[in-house]
Amino acid sequence: MDISITQDLFGVAGKTVLVTGGSRGIGSAIAEAFVKAGASVYICSRDWDACQAQAEALRRYGECVAVRCDVTLPDDRTHLASELARQTRVVHILVNNAGSIWVAPLKDYPESGWDKVFDLNVKGCFFLVQQLLPFLEAGGKEDDPARIINVGSISGFHVPAHESYAYSSSKAALHQLTRHLAYQLAERRITVNAIAPGMFPSKMLSESLKRKGLEAVVAPVPLKRLTCPSDLAGAALYLASKAGAYVTGTILPVDGGLATTA
Repeated sequence: MDISITQDLFGVAGKTVLVTGGSRGIGSAIAEAFVKAGASVYICSRDWDACQAQAEALRRYGECVAVRCDVTLPDDRTHLASELARQTRVVHILVNNAGSIWVAPLKDYPESGWDKVFDLNVKGCFFLVQQLLPFLEAGGKEDDPARIINVGSISGFHVPAHESYAYSSSKAALHQLTRHLAYQLAERRITVNAIAPGMFPSKMLSESLKRKGLEAVVAPVPLKRLTCPSDLAGAALYLASKAGAYVTGTILPVDGGLATTA
């Protein structure tokens, strides 16, 4: 494909992007992809030291600014909006990546753990969208809408083996919230989609890898490997670019076929 066509279809240079939970893992991979693609990227996290360190590392490739924010806290969301307003009036792409998991046996599952997971994975996403709606509306055009990309999970499609009751329920809720927001925000020139990662090498998965080994862990996956950072970064770039401008209300599994064909 001609490089000019590639840049026109998949380019995000000059866009303003906010990635929550951007200091590590999936959020870090997505933030890095946007920085390298020429976007102006803000990352936020509850872990201020990690957020600053990651922003500094990404500035080797382009523009990246760290902002302290726990998206479950109203004051922090207000602070985030104020920090953005000092530097920009527009957010073209919001990536709601910050998330939490709690694993415990049914008989011991604490209400505090349930609340922590839902407050971050669902409630925080909704109210951050509410807080940043003026920025997103300012960034949306008829042929190039603003984008909200929620990071869901294949655990929102099927029953996971781990006793992560709140996590799987919250991700299913986030998928439905994605569709609901997509319907409501279309007229405001904002699309809303979700990426549902598969087996990503996270802390929880590392325990399974130690016990079972890689071959056994990926055995149920049709493409026989773990989800890697570039898989998720590529999906986010697609949904954020001109190529994805007419896609909204979609939950995109990035899982090697595990949720949909296994």
